[in-house]
Parts: sequence; structure tokens; C-alpha cells
Amino acid sequence: MQIWVDADACPGVIKDILYRAATRTQIMLTLVANQPLRTPASPYIKSLQVPAGFDVADNRIVELMAAGDLVITADIPLAADAIKKGGYALNPRGMLYTEENIRETLSMRNFMADLRSSGVETGGPPMFNQRDRQAFANQLDRLLAQH
Repeated sequence: MQIWVDADACPGVIKDILYRAATRTQIMLTLVANQPLRTPASPYIKSLQVPAGFDVADNRIVELMAAGDLVITADIPLAADAIKKGGYALNPRGMLYTEENIRETLSMRNFMADLRSSGVETGGPPMFNQRDRQAFANQLDRLLAQH
């Protein structure tokens, strides 16, 4: 198993949890972003810079990942692609996307996007908080313990 991170929008506290987990478990962690990233010096942590552009990082992750790999992302279409390829997808707030819930989650995302494009003010996601961080860490630990 390798861990791939959609790093452009990933909160710093989540990256810190991932850095510690990669080093502790000796699992390869790759952060993919369209800007340079500073990562801790570790043989288990690397970053990959891709050109700027719509879905460039997402497409690169799907291209490079293998079945059984874990993708960290809040991007629901990327999560769906990772699951389709046989991987796991975990939201930075701790939600594990699965074959059972990804279709409904994708439908809700598309519905909300349609509302926003028609001018309805839907608001954004709630502020990232300690509970989100803990939920992520717990779910990550469960996944890593299985592999």
C-alpha cells in the first residue's frame, strides 16, 4: 500500500498526521500538488509537482496509484476514480469513501453544484476542527492496521 495525497487543498494538520504515520509504518507517502511543497526529510515521504490546471493533480494520482493504495482527498470525483481503480479514498475530515457510499456522495455533490450554478447560496463546508482531525487520525489508523 502507498498513500497518495491530493495536497493542494489538504489541511496542514492532516499532512502532519500523514507524515508521522508514513514514518511510523514505513509506508510510502506521496503528496501531489501544482505548487512546490516542503516535506520532512524521510525516505518514506516525497512530493510530486504537476503543472497547474483543472484536475491535473487528480489525474496524475489516478494514473500512478495501484489497487490497494490509499488516496487522501476531499475531491469526490477523485475519490470515485480511486475506488473504481481498486483503491481506498479517505476525506481529510475522516469520511471513508466506499463503493457503497460514493455514488450517493457524488450525486449530492453534483446536486449542490447545480444549485450553486443556478444562483442558490449554499454556503461552504464548516470550519475544519479538532473533531475532524481526530476522526481522520482514527480512520487512518484503522486502515493502516489492516495493511
